[in-house]
Amino acid sequence: MQPSDYWRTRAGAAEKGVLAPRPGEPGLAPIASDAAAQHAAEAPVRLARFPAPPAVAHVVRHFWVPRWRLPDGVVVEQGVLEYPSANLVVELSRAALHGPSIGRGRSRLEGEGWAVGALLQPGVAGLIAPGEIRALVGTSVPVDRLRLSGTAAGVDQVRAAAVDGRDDEAVAAFADWLGAQALELDADAALAARVVELAETDRSIVRASELAEAAGLGLRALERLVRSRLGLTPKWLIVRYRMQEAAHRLAAPDAPPLAELAAELGFADQAHFTREFRAVIGETPRRYAAAARAAAVPDGAVAASAE
Repeated sequence: MQPSDYWRTRAGAAEKGVLAPRPGEPGLAPIASDAAAQHAAEAPVRLARFPAPPAVAHVVRHFWVPRWRLPDGVVVEQGVLEYPSANLVVELSRAALHGPSIGRGRSRLEGEGWAVGALLQPGVAGLIAPGEIRALVGTSVPVDRLRLSGTAAGVDQVRAAAVDGRDDEAVAAFADWLGAQALELDADAALAARVVELAETDRSIVRASELAEAAGLGLRALERLVRSRLGLTPKWLIVRYRMQEAAHRLAAPDAPPLAELAAELGFADQAHFTREFRAVIGETPRRYAAAARAAAVPDGAVAASAE
């Protein structure tokens, strides 16, 4: 499957999880392939995502490479709603495994920089992290404490390519390093991945009991599985994906009416949707949509703000 085909089969996958910028801040330019990167090369903040090669697709959902170049004094607090898994990230000065944030995550960007990350498939982090996976939620572990071999050489190869701006080669080096680990998922890890897929793709699932039924599990068995393999809860999975969808839809130029969106996402009413959105995002859906519209500017104006 070519990169463009990969992203076409995952509607919005290159944007969901990344929250709209605040007014006056340069937005993140999502890129689905290296070819498209040529078009957005002047964007002050941009993100390229790459599908995992077949040899590591069972352990990596996708690779991602953000790059930013901001004027002196400009700081961007990029908001994110992370996926229910861990990210293995190589940066210029550090490399670590990062667990998901329960609430709205934030990345502080200033000056010039980059990162190369691997979004691990659900259940994989437990194979390489020390201790229980729930201890990883909301924090990170340095790469030298992980159960990985060839760490120094692997990180060095990823960095060498990234420093030179060779994103394709950085991702290939990352994939080779992870592929050499020969990680194998057990039955519970595979089942956890299936549960996450159901929560992400089946919009009819709005309760933990429905997720359990769809996965062929009892509710308590589902709760034990999700907590032990992801460090999370079934309810969190369901709400997180609905909030990712909601934020994505509200930031679009043709954002739907709130009552309509609430119904589409399975909320009992608009008030319930608003409470849930505010609890996760930190502001009401109406305010978020208004801020996203105010921040939307033509590409040329965004590029000019970085000069």
